[in-house]
Amino acid sequence: MNLERLINLREDNDLLQNDIGEILNVTQSNYSRWETGKEIIPLRKLNMLCNYFKVSADYIMGLSKENKKANNIELNAVEIGRRIRDIRIKNKVTQIELSELLNTSQSTISAYESGKTLILTAFALQICKTYNVSLDYLMGRAK
Repeated sequence: MNLERLINLREDNDLLQNDIGEILNVTQSNYSRWETGKEIIPLRKLNMLCNYFKVSADYIMGLSKENKKANNIELNAVEIGRRIRDIRIKNKVTQIELSELLNTSQSTISAYESGKTLILTAFALQICKTYNVSLDYLMGRAK
């Protein structure tokens, strides 16, 4: 995650951490932990931030240097799961192999792919970096 971008987006818009906390419906201290890198922002909150600032998740998370304007979307766990499955199959990786990469269980991967559970941001980033795909694509923010 590019912590500097989180700070710059907030400061460039003359907002305080408390203001962003209100926008994301979290406490200032919770938001502060994301901005300082003590915790990673959950995917739903990242999406809300992207929607608010109209920027791409790839930009905020440091996967792209380009600050692309992005449309507002609602996350769809089923669509994200389908995209995870498509990435896995395209790269000829089994659920077990992907679970080993992410240091989780095969049943967790299955739950992500079926849309029963929304993938953790850290796992989504690892998939994007390993298989050279856009986080915006994985989240359904881009085609």
